[in-house]
Amino acid sequence: MSTAVDQAAVRAALADFPDPETGRPLAEMGQLVAVEAAPPAIRVSIGLTTHSAVLWKQVRGRIEERLRTRFPGVPAVEVTITPHHRPPGKLGQIGLEAKSVVAVGSGKGGVGKSTIAASIAIGLARAGSTVGLLDADVYGPSVPHLLGLEGRPQVESGKIVPMRLAVGTGSMPVMSMGFLVPPGEAVVWRGPMLHGAISQMLRDTLWGPLDYLVIDMPPGTGDIALSLSQVLPLTGAVVVCTPQDVALLDATKAIAMFRKVNIPILGMVENMSFFVCPDTLKRYDIFGTGGAKRTAKELEIPFLGEVPLQIPIREHGDAGRTAANYDDPAARPYLEAICERLVGHLAATNAARPPLPSLPTL
Repeated sequence: MSTAVDQAAVRAALADFPDPETGRPLAEMGQLVAVEAAPPAIRVSIGLTTHSAVLWKQVRGRIEERLRTRFPGVPAVEVTITPHHRPPGKLGQIGLEAKSVVAVGSGKGGVGKSTIAASIAIGLARAGSTVGLLDADVYGPSVPHLLGLEGRPQVESGKIVPMRLAVGTGSMPVMSMGFLVPPGEAVVWRGPMLHGAISQMLRDTLWGPLDYLVIDMPPGTGDIALSLSQVLPLTGAVVVCTPQDVALLDATKAIAMFRKVNIPILGMVENMSFFVCPDTLKRYDIFGTGGAKRTAKELEIPFLGEVPLQIPIREHGDAGRTAANYDDPAARPYLEAICERLVGHLAATNAARPPLPSLPTL
């Protein structure tokens, strides 16, 4: 072998490999669990939190590639991932227990924002993260319908018990004004009432500890973003648009609004990007093409991906089965790619932060 292989050498090779959640080195965070360097194999066990669950496969592949490059004479490299428990802290005035709070907004209605918000939450939960979904679109709450949830939440000891959507082997808490207002009844509120309602749903809902809280925002540039920025430190916002110019103009306004209230932009998603005729397999760019990707580049924000205009996605949403999009081989790759790029962007941002100072030795 061109490079000596022992436990110390393997640990040194991984010394600076970052934890996706914190950006700190895995070894420094106690997440390089075990190293075995006994010919003919290197075996490494690392601990990762469920916050980065959607990236586990990527991380394993990157570590394997690094070890194969550093130790080319070793015929076998095996990397296993074990769950590493790190509870969330309490955020903001309301004390929400969550690691990341992601707002999903749009400059105008009708671009599929709620479908994308629900799909991101479901995708992260399917991967193994603990996720909550808040429908903050008070005037037009559509999440209950998209997810097929109905009924009125119970109240226990002054706290709201959220509705729950079965996802994978677990369930995801969901809260929406749509559970509290009778169908067909309009919500006619001014700013202070909106602020109070959003604050109450955040503060008084029994979310439990979360890796992510995904918030489906109202369309446009209104009071909700300002209210959220005042009561909760948001990790950032995802902006959804369609390719046509008028939607992009409104999306740009939404981005400016988020930046004005100091909410970072995590990326753009282009929905209804194109349509592939199921009979001829010919592609049609009904609303134009590439507009969101071009705009993201001009504004220097990440482009998280595109979602085509697909009949099954519409049918699943109308039937209250948005989660079934992940069972559709035509839709799943686009939705999974958005989740991976979103969490990948968070990981890259964490890794790029200046290192925290070492704690003094007592």
